[in-house]
Amino acid sequence: MSSPAALLQSDTLGSRLTSRGDLTGFFMELTAEIGADSYMLVAIVHDQDRNDARIVSSNWIFDAIELIGKRLIAGLAQGALTVAPGIRPRPLVAAQAPDADGLVSGEEARLLDVLGHAEIYSLRLNVGRQRLFALFSAASAGKIDQPALMKAQLKCCYALSHIPQLIAAAAMQDPLSDRERECLFWVSEGKTTDEVAVILGVSSNTVNSYITHAIQKFAASNRAMAIATAIRSGII
Repeated sequence: MSSPAALLQSDTLGSRLTSRGDLTGFFMELTAEIGADSYMLVAIVHDQDRNDARIVSSNWIFDAIELIGKRLIAGLAQGALTVAPGIRPRPLVAAQAPDADGLVSGEEARLLDVLGHAEIYSLRLNVGRQRLFALFSAASAGKIDQPALMKAQLKCCYALSHIPQLIAAAAMQDPLSDRERECLFWVSEGKTTDEVAVILGVSSNTVNSYITHAIQKFAASNRAMAIATAIRSGII
């Protein structure tokens, strides 16, 4: 039983992923299976001229995420040590930084170590067009079982490919700025670009710029699609 489907069918992991709670349970079980202490499922979303990390699911403590910051999380997810399915993963070991492929500075490495992430593996997940990454970490180096980790990566790809809408909705979670949200709201109310400009006290070009950014963030093809997505997501 070497295929992703066979790996998943060998137990109950991922068999009924219908909610964020199910997703959390799925990753908690995988984390225990491979000997890790923590996990984080990260989506990388195009945000204007940069890539923004969105945490879809995680058991990291809130303070750790705040201290480390989204920039470092995005860097870890997309770094040189990140591997695709089928490739033997290599860990980022905090004690060996800042020599770990330039991923983290010495200060960042010490912070990761103190927060219980002495060893971190970053795995790319092939799930349709979505850019997803799984970070598994442990408080001590050498604790995570690499062969089990490779199987867990396949399980993730297979299970998450069956719930693209749930993942997309979790990653979306209001990516708009206040101004972008206001512009979409007034356009959804039938206002023209010039009318929105008057309401917000900005130029028409600025309004168009905000709306363009909103369209890009939603990966929509036009204003109508961006507005529909925002309404379905409860953003406006």
